[in-house]
Amino acid sequence: MTAAKSTRNDVQGALELAVFAGGRVTRHPLPAEGRVSLGRSPENDVPIDDSSVSRRHAIIHLGPPIAIEDLGSANGTRLRRERSAGPTTKLLELQPEQGKTMELSVGDAVNLGSTLIVILPREGAASAAPGQGQGQPIVLDPAMERLYALAERVAGAPISVILLGETGAGKEVLAEHIHRRSPRAQGPFVRLNCAALSESLLESELFGHERGAFTSAVQAKPGLLETAEKGTVLLDEVGELPPSIQVKLLRVLEERKVMRVGGLSPRPIDVRFISATNRDLAAEVKRGAFREDLFFRLNGIALTIPPLRARIAEIAPLARALADRTAGALGRPAPAFAPETLAALEAHRWPGNIRELRNVIERAVVLSGGDTLLPEHLLLDAAAALPPAPAEARPAAAPVEARPAAVPTEAAATAGSVPPAEGASGLRGELDAFERRRIVDALEQCAGNQTQAAALLGMPRRTFVARLSAYGIPRPRKGKR
Repeated sequence: MTAAKSTRNDVQGALELAVFAGGRVTRHPLPAEGRVSLGRSPENDVPIDDSSVSRRHAIIHLGPPIAIEDLGSANGTRLRRERSAGPTTKLLELQPEQGKTMELSVGDAVNLGSTLIVILPREGAASAAPGQGQGQPIVLDPAMERLYALAERVAGAPISVILLGETGAGKEVLAEHIHRRSPRAQGPFVRLNCAALSESLLESELFGHERGAFTSAVQAKPGLLETAEKGTVLLDEVGELPPSIQVKLLRVLEERKVMRVGGLSPRPIDVRFISATNRDLAAEVKRGAFREDLFFRLNGIALTIPPLRARIAEIAPLARALADRTAGALGRPAPAFAPETLAALEAHRWPGNIRELRNVIERAVVLSGGDTLLPEHLLLDAAAALPPAPAEARPAAAPVEARPAAVPTEAAATAGSVPPAEGASGLRGELDAFERRRIVDALEQCAGNQTQAAALLGMPRRTFVARLSAYGIPRPRKGKR
């Protein structure tokens, strides 16, 4: 075994299995030792929904060493491995015999039928790439530079923040940036995905519980709000909170005290709240799905992150950073990008934003087997390419919405404030100017087409039209440019 492969196996115990199937990537944490079954049956440790995979296809043995065993699958298990021969590198394809194991290294590509699986170091703080998770974010687009400059001003204020934007656009990255630039930077940064847990588990995770509060509560446990003392709490997907949890969270925000499940007295907390959602919370309030009073408490100020398709200048740097990280995890040198590969990346719509870009680049690095990424390694959906811009439309800076979130009633004045030194009216005026310029730029870029402009900005058309009226922007007539 080469030195590089020995090094890669040294990280065992902090591994995950990446499964590339059905045009998407799923990740599954792996234990430090034991067996992990793979197959189409839901009874497997890692079920894979792909017709080319057998119901019980293979088993991964986690030692060390790591090995894979084929269980007599119909379409076979094939290991793709690089072998250096002088100045060239050959890609070998090996197939283990049924019932026998074949040793794997971290980063080896394995095909189960037509599904690709790769064992990688588990993603964590030390390995996060810029633009995803911890680390310095990549900010090159002019509108993103303005947004991050505004975020730094907001970071010093003791107000709640709502981050709006499409899934995978970078809301968590911006939340961490605000935390690191705030007076609470030395405190903890705690994340909670409000959509990932059932209502009962969400209550226990958020507020904590006392011993005996329910059957499995064998000891007291502090909630995330308590563990974030003197720090920041990110409530991701806050629009998914159940109504009963919304009521309790509102009380915490008002009283700055938390009551554990099964507790008798509240406990004081000192935390800052940042919320993130891809929903239009103002619209959710109007239809009764989200509490108006909770919305006011969370809405100190709102910052909207534009989708990746509106930040074309950042696509190539993000892709290179992600490729460098993936290649490092595989023990390879960082690959180069062919010019046509970068052109294909920049022409893609990226409905999944940076998260989708990460999956595409990781898959491309695994499939390439060489030192240059070509367009065929990307496996992009041609239907998701950006439509050509109208001939009469001039280039415009990538749009960004950074403003107080729309408040559905006259109580907007109570939605939050900034420190007196900054001046609330001055900051709100600056935000409104940013958004008005963003809307005008989008309309010009889309030749007056309101539907396309709204899609470019990642906002509902109805909200876009309402903003036109709010800012006194004339609505373009149909068929007139």
